[in-house]
Amino acid sequence: MCYCQINDFAKAKEEMKIGIVCYPTFGGSGVLASELGLSLAKEHEVHFISYACPVRLQAHNDRVIFHKVDVPPYPLFEYSPYTLALTSKIIDVMEHHRLDIIHVHYAIPHATSAYLAKKALHGKVKIVTTLHGTDVYLLGLNPSYKSIVEFSMENSDSLIAVSEFLKKETLEKFSITRPIAVIPNFVNPEKYKRTGRGKEKIICHISNFRPLKRVADVVQIFGMIVKERDCRLYLVGEGPTRHPAQKLVEKLGLEEKVCFRGNVGDVSKILGKSNLFLLPSQQESFGLAALEAMSSEVPVVATRVGGLPEVIRHGKDGYLAKVGDLDTMAEHCLKILTNEGLAKKMGREARMRVLEKFATEKVVPRYVSLYQKTLVS
Repeated sequence: MCYCQINDFAKAKEEMKIGIVCYPTFGGSGVLASELGLSLAKEHEVHFISYACPVRLQAHNDRVIFHKVDVPPYPLFEYSPYTLALTSKIIDVMEHHRLDIIHVHYAIPHATSAYLAKKALHGKVKIVTTLHGTDVYLLGLNPSYKSIVEFSMENSDSLIAVSEFLKKETLEKFSITRPIAVIPNFVNPEKYKRTGRGKEKIICHISNFRPLKRVADVVQIFGMIVKERDCRLYLVGEGPTRHPAQKLVEKLGLEEKVCFRGNVGDVSKILGKSNLFLLPSQQESFGLAALEAMSSEVPVVATRVGGLPEVIRHGKDGYLAKVGDLDTMAEHCLKILTNEGLAKKMGREARMRVLEKFATEKVVPRYVSLYQKTLVS
């Protein structure tokens, strides 16, 4: 067992013991789970369970307990059975720490493992499952997984979607009777805020560089912008489309203006100095990176897909366009980059949007309330 340990938990009046299962990577679900756990740990006992310590916890290793899932190699298996190893670890943590709630992020395989663990312990824990997007409209619809994803959602004690869009998608594509609560992603406005900005305009894109993120579109849009306005592009993240994006940058002769930053543990410093955030995704269930930009007073130019219109108000704190409409997105970007008054106004509106609806103190209590209702249901 690997520890990011807390020695003395502050005893709250209704303190709960909460287990959080998530992917430890830089993706939105892992970020949201980590920030939620850190917030909950102020008043509750929080245990993270994953195959590695989530990146957002590594700088806060005195606030939560981390339990590492080990998957020992065995010659019989062509693929390591992570789902079973995770189930065993959840059982172990449940037994030793008497958890009240297991909150899993992503239906597959986390909700399945939590269900198996609950059955092994004869129902001594409640399961809360948060759906983040690709577990519904990508992996969840794959014939190899759909039946077990549907079963795991139906057998969770509570289901959460991060947007109204994702709730609608789930109810349309799966035969489940379990009600779905919508609790949006959130951001800490004390961490994500505007910092000093230099004379050079900075455009930023942050993602896991999967095909759905359309990073090539980011590069092509930037190629149009830089012809009209001197600026620089920061591409933050890693993934399968990074190499093709680098080749496109070279083809367009943009090497001197594009910086590939790789995975960054704390993106708040980059966003705090940025002037524009670009997100031309094929699909987004919510768009947590866009929310972090908005909190930093950075206008967002994005596609009108998924849950993004629930976050970004077109013409007020950013602009929305059709997927693949690169000309329109470039025009929107240039409006912001060439009009300082508009850029500041949109930035202020974006941060006010976060403070009013998506700040930590607005959203985390909704999770606590749902946990409490789940425990008595």
